[in-house]
Amino acid sequence: MESGKLIEDSLSQFSPISLSEMESVKLMNRIDTKYAVPLRVLPSILEMAKEDYYAQEIDGKRIATYDTMYYDTEDMDMYIRHHDQQLVRQKIRVRQYVDSNLTFLEIKRKNNKGRTNKKRIIVPGFEFTADTRSVLKHKKKEDERLTVEEFIRKKSRYTWDAITPHLWTKFHRITLVNKAKTERLTIDLDLVWDNVVSGEAKTYKDLVIVELKRDGNVPSRMTNIMLAHRIHPFKISKYCIGTALTSPDLKRNRFKKKIRLIEKMLHSQID
Repeated sequence: MESGKLIEDSLSQFSPISLSEMESVKLMNRIDTKYAVPLRVLPSILEMAKEDYYAQEIDGKRIATYDTMYYDTEDMDMYIRHHDQQLVRQKIRVRQYVDSNLTFLEIKRKNNKGRTNKKRIIVPGFEFTADTRSVLKHKKKEDERLTVEEFIRKKSRYTWDAITPHLWTKFHRITLVNKAKTERLTIDLDLVWDNVVSGEAKTYKDLVIVELKRDGNVPSRMTNIMLAHRIHPFKISKYCIGTALTSPDLKRNRFKKKIRLIEKMLHSQID
């Protein structure tokens, strides 16, 4: 794909930043601003950002691979709370950072002030099966499993027994850090959703989800770059959109409009 080559060429012009250098920019308690961007526009955005941001590099690679399994209750409480615009909500997932060979159980909490707080623990015993329709297998010893159960009980409103795997999400990610090291920017592309409950799958190869992560509404060069491309903030959840796209019998009225806007943007020839 021509845009893929342009993206790699643009990334090669960024100064690199390593995982260890990123330690001070975790921003586990933050304000997020998201954007939905057509893939064809990304090379231009990167070109404008190259002087102000570092690109995360792992073993010489600047585009990382992520696998994520999202959990929910049988009645889809996490999804429904988001759909119904409840301000206080949570997401529980197991995320594998493939290139760095790390797997975390992560709990993301959104409070009524719009801030996102993320807690996580390493779970090396978890692994994804080769069959994308399969659920996550748990290989931890019983005494270690209790640690996972206690973590969920203490850090979320749910219990381990009340949640099951629902949506497998795979994508590639570019991570940028501003040179003042006060913000991170994640750029997710090649999105693939595989619903382990319905058996439905969906791919958005031309959609890029950009997320600006800051400790408050401090000025950001990226907001100006986005405005220069006539791209405005767009509230989007990979879990909720992926679930809505792959669960035909589930309530999704609120997300239908977002999906229509995404489809219109992707088919528009205006950059």
